[in-house]
Amino acid sequence: MADSKPLPSLDGDPKAAEDWLRDVFEIIVDEAIQKGTKASEKVCEWKEPEELKRLLDLELQSCGEAQERLLERCRAVIHYSVKTGHPRFFNQLFSGLDPHALAGRFITESLNTSQYTYEISPVFVLMEEEVLKKLRALVGWSSGDGVFCPGGSISNMYAINLARYQRYPDCKQKGLQALPPLAIFTSKECHYSINKGAAFLGLGTDSVRVVKADERGKMISEDLERQINLAEAEGAVPFLVCATSGTTVLGAFDPLNAIADVCQRHKLWLHVDAAWGGSVLLSQTHRHLLDGIQRADSVAWNPHKLLGAGLQCSVLLLQDTSNLFKRCHGSQASYLFQQDKFYDVALDTGDKVVQCGRRVDCLKLWLLWKAQGGQGLEQRVDRAFDLAQYLVEEIKKRKGFELVMEPEFVNVCFWFVPPSLRGKQDSLDYSHRLSQVAPVLKERMVKEGSMMIGYQPHGARGNFFRMIVANPMLTRADIDFLLDELERLGQEL
Repeated sequence: MADSKPLPSLDGDPKAAEDWLRDVFEIIVDEAIQKGTKASEKVCEWKEPEELKRLLDLELQSCGEAQERLLERCRAVIHYSVKTGHPRFFNQLFSGLDPHALAGRFITESLNTSQYTYEISPVFVLMEEEVLKKLRALVGWSSGDGVFCPGGSISNMYAINLARYQRYPDCKQKGLQALPPLAIFTSKECHYSINKGAAFLGLGTDSVRVVKADERGKMISEDLERQINLAEAEGAVPFLVCATSGTTVLGAFDPLNAIADVCQRHKLWLHVDAAWGGSVLLSQTHRHLLDGIQRADSVAWNPHKLLGAGLQCSVLLLQDTSNLFKRCHGSQASYLFQQDKFYDVALDTGDKVVQCGRRVDCLKLWLLWKAQGGQGLEQRVDRAFDLAQYLVEEIKKRKGFELVMEPEFVNVCFWFVPPSLRGKQDSLDYSHRLSQVAPVLKERMVKEGSMMIGYQPHGARGNFFRMIVANPMLTRADIDFLLDELERLGQEL
């Protein structure tokens, strides 16, 4: 509980503030960085919600607390949080803790600026454009535009809005009444943000036409053509196709050249959601998976995933050079974007986006790139592919493990078949019973804190594990541990 009388704050006492921050940084280094990335430590310290509320004492009081008590609270927050930098955290498309990117995040938070005008963010306005230029070059564009966004979902929503505006610029002023019924096309394996974006932008989820995917999760371009013709016959106006490079579950890459051919014939905007798979462009060995991406009108890419730049680090890249971002989103707020400033007002990039305040997300990637170089990042990507293939080969060697399919990316999907179900594939309840295995094992591993790995059903397939090989600190020993631990946890099922 808080002390009954107010305690003096650190306001106006630079020495006390510095001492406090040094103490906090020591806790961060000890608990979040050292212990949080050590294989011998737990990935998480699971508590049920009511117990966790009690342990953290979350209620906000009218009186402040002593600094020593606040340090205890900082330590508790880290202790009871999931350690996503841990080598046994395989649960999401992001993991690991890169020290250079983390340093960039520390600096960003310390400077606490907003990336909307050159006058208050001169370093980061210039830095952002340089990073975006590099990413556009990897896509295959010598010019274009771009912006850092608060997540890949927003990048995808921006792409929908830009494509709509380019086709119907009156909609910015007149709204939906200026539009005919519109149609978006994407595969059934797309990210759910496409449906959310359609709803958010007033198009409605019915405007999203679902294109068939093959057994590996890739969009079938012939069905895309069929769906476009069907939409037109029904009176809708097609305007955007969203392809995916690196689907969330199976890690599939849509055939971009075939899709681009369809878009070219029908004069449609091609957006590529490469939030997960975009970093493969750094690899000379594997970038063929994104062949044709240079033909896109826009690309979403999240370096906070495979590159390990840290949350969040998401970009939307455009091939357009007509200032489409600002024409679509700008409102020329006179208190921010005065046109008679003493410097080139083209450097005030804030009117390109819907946000006003926008955090700096370029520094962590810039510092990471400066440290690793393009070659180091390429090695990071290639090593993830190599470790994913090692996992595949180990799965094939072990009893009780069954691949869902051969992966082409670093998503390795598989079932663990416990001893009681082995050899019983022909029984009527086999699929149902197998589907119950992953949730049980997930609960056990989380409550023990030994590791975290995601699972999900997919179409007609029952629950299976989706292993993501992304943490740059992963070793073969961590892969072996994953398989051994599943065997241990599920031996008596």
